Amino acid sequence: MSEPVPSPGAGDSSEVRDATAESVGGDFILPGGKVDGEAIRLAYESAREQGDDEFVAKVRFTLARDLKDRLDKYLTSRIKFMSRSKLQELIDQGGATVNGSEAKSSTKLRLGDTIELVLPAPPSGEIEPDDIPLDVLYEDEHILVLNKQADIIVHPARMENRGTMLNALVHYFMQNKSGELSSVGEEFARPGVVHRLDRHTSGCIVFAKSDLAHWKMGTKFEQRKVDKRYLAIVQGWVSKNEQMIDLPLGPHQSRVRGSREKRVVRFDDLGKASQTVCRVRERYELPALVNKTVSRRYSLVELELLTGRTHQIRVHLSHLGHPIVGDDMYKGKAMVDLNGETMLDKPALHAALLAFDHPMSNEPMAFVAPVRDDVRRVIDLLREHGSPKQVYVEGTVPMERLGLA
Repeated sequence: MSEPVPSPGAGDSSEVRDATAESVGGDFILPGGKVDGEAIRLAYESAREQGDDEFVAKVRFTLARDLKDRLDKYLTSRIKFMSRSKLQELIDQGGATVNGSEAKSSTKLRLGDTIELVLPAPPSGEIEPDDIPLDVLYEDEHILVLNKQADIIVHPARMENRGTMLNALVHYFMQNKSGELSSVGEEFARPGVVHRLDRHTSGCIVFAKSDLAHWKMGTKFEQRKVDKRYLAIVQGWVSKNEQMIDLPLGPHQSRVRGSREKRVVRFDDLGKASQTVCRVRERYELPALVNKTVSRRYSLVELELLTGRTHQIRVHLSHLGHPIVGDDMYKGKAMVDLNGETMLDKPALHAALLAFDHPMSNEPMAFVAPVRDDVRRVIDLLREHGSPKQVYVEGTVPMERLGLA
């Protein structure tokens, strides 16, 4: 929204006449030109409910007077839910620009200057430590890359405040004295969380240890400068060796219990652009089970995420008629062996590769997480008894690095 500048003598405070103000991502400007912290908190919560992990709240002020004031001092008068020291941290870590250029806390403001600021939400509670093993792929003073196990959520949510990866990380840093998570995201009890993986998805995930690294990594994800590759076993033969799945995703239309967390393909105003590149690595055909006449077909596919919507891969594949093995939320069936015994009853989805330029040094980095044991056993069965038909597509993750050579 854009707020007009009152004419002199209109009876409003001089503070209102300082600037025109607008917000990005919601209506965050109160009468008088101050920022509404509660509106920001609700906007972030709403975005996460809708599966928009890339939502960022911003405000812009265009100065209508020559204030000759410091940037941090001016913003302190506008944003009451953040202390001046917190605002200084936010500014100095790249969270503010003046006229499109990165600013400093001491930047002097003049007539016509446009300030843009990324806004966190008001803070909330702390996270308790839990002694849960972590598989560390890489760590330095700025970032930590882990191979996430299945059956664990990334951060506290709703009624699950213990047993998450963040609880494990709090304990990890207490024991190893190797730093701490960034403070970015503390307002949602999600410090250091740059991106997320679903509970049952295993593989590469990065956390930030410094606030500056967090802002820079967040920008990389927002600007699609992170290469994210997943491996999945799906039902049926995916016909095209390589294809772009370009289908908008949004919340499930039903309010029935169990539907709230689901996402669906939507072509209305609630559907958000979502793109996944699907590449076939191998196809298999298992013999029919006892007393069955139809053989069972499966595909091993590699998915490249171009956007980061909640359940994106799972919904896209299910919509194409190829649900992920074990993903009962989206019509996937459990994997059974040749004797009909269940081998895998959770989604066979693994975040195989994560590649990006280091947020501080800009050094190119690529991390590969070996496929977890239960998924590997299914692939071994399919390769042994399923007459594998391999498909090699350019740009795929090497099988040997996944422990599948």
